[in-house]
Amino acid sequence: MATETSIGTPADIFRLGSMYAMSKVVLTAVEIDLFTALKDGPAGAAELCDRLGLHPRATGQWLDVLVTTGLLRREDGRYANGPAAARFLVKGAPAYVGGFLSRSGEMLYPAWGRFTDTLRTGAPQANDGDFRALVEDPAFLDRFLTMMDSLSGHLGPELAKVHDWTSCDSVADIGGARGNLMSHLVRAHSHLKGMVFDLPQMEPRFDAHLAALGLTGRAAFVPGDFFKDPLPQADTLVMGHVLHDWAEDERRMLIGKAYEALAPGGQLLIYDRMIEDEPADADNLLVSLHMILTTTDGAEYTAGECQTWLREAGFKEIAVKPLGPTDTLVIATK
Repeated sequence: MATETSIGTPADIFRLGSMYAMSKVVLTAVEIDLFTALKDGPAGAAELCDRLGLHPRATGQWLDVLVTTGLLRREDGRYANGPAAARFLVKGAPAYVGGFLSRSGEMLYPAWGRFTDTLRTGAPQANDGDFRALVEDPAFLDRFLTMMDSLSGHLGPELAKVHDWTSCDSVADIGGARGNLMSHLVRAHSHLKGMVFDLPQMEPRFDAHLAALGLTGRAAFVPGDFFKDPLPQADTLVMGHVLHDWAEDERRMLIGKAYEALAPGGQLLIYDRMIEDEPADADNLLVSLHMILTTTDGAEYTAGECQTWLREAGFKEIAVKPLGPTDTLVIATK
């Protein structure tokens, strides 16, 4: 990401203003599933045109741009996946993150084309609508869960490592979808009793996902709506990538419900792409703008703001630590 100190020439400015092109090069590769097409070995541009239904005019140069990123390698005119693409962008791979990029291509990329309108009106430019209604659509739910798994698949192992789980017997993931994050926690800590709290429509997907992972019985699904129903009781509650979807009053309400559900000594773990007080790094600020573009009231927030809401709810002991390279974890003890 270019910064204030690294931009010194017109060429730097032109490059910064053209970054949308590189984004679209990568998003298109995910959209047409290029990396999965190359999972079994190299192929030439003409062969890829035939396989993927592409025209030769732009295909060769598009592939060469991907070579410059390291996502592809080229040797003797044939293209192969680079290490990162083979690990993270082939469908079916354990560490697949293409679900998030697919969502970016379908929703975020078009929304950014109308960003000026959001600056003038404050209104989102893309919004799925009522989530409770949308989860009745199997196609939407498949896309949503694939996207969520892209995120939790990398944060789950981190959360299992950075937090001390030795004195915790039970943990509930609030808004935990089909239990992908929870799968990492219970696999890493065999003593944990896991729970996932989410809308009832998620339960069949939860059962199938844990069965596929060989973890049936290691976690239970608790159906409910965190706006309407009490939260489940557990030693530790997790709210990951939840608060940034909602307005400040709703964040306070959810933290208050967590406080009520916890026994003395219980802990609430909150993680999000929290922003810094000073604009030193653009990445999480851009994620916050993603939220503004796609939700009615969502945005990222600072760790300081999160601590204020926790203290208002009654939490006294609060710690903050990094979670992976991009997220911040706030740990509050009742």
